[in-house]
Amino acid sequence: MAQMSDFLENKLIDHVFRNTTYAQAGTVYLALFTSDPTDAGTGTEMTGGGYARQPITFAAPTDGATSNEADVVFPAATGDWAAVTHVGIMDAATAGNLVMHQVLTNPVTVLDTNNFRMPAGQFTLTFA
Repeated sequence: MAQMSDFLENKLIDHVFRNTTYAQAGTVYLALFTSDPTDAGTGTEMTGGGYARQPITFAAPTDGATSNEADVVFPAATGDWAAVTHVGIMDAATAGNLVMHQVLTNPVTVLDTNNFRMPAGQFTLTFA
């Protein structure tokens, strides 16, 4: 299950309880991490080998939960990537803020010319 980042927790508290406007990103992106990004957003994001964050969209929520509504497919690697251990949702294509993050049950190593794929329904967000 995905966890909210400190950034998002603070923005939601400000928005809901302090009447502070939160201008959410028009597009959010799936990012791949080689270490735990933690709620503070301190993990190591994948770099090199043709890596770039990919846009991700989510289905309408039901009972406080949603998941990605379509496969997210990264471009073919142009070299072997380090093992992907975590994924995160970022609010920008580069730089920006970590919004949510999730550990992968089984780390994935993407080899040269292969793609990383997050199948539809695999990234689940739940507010409990």
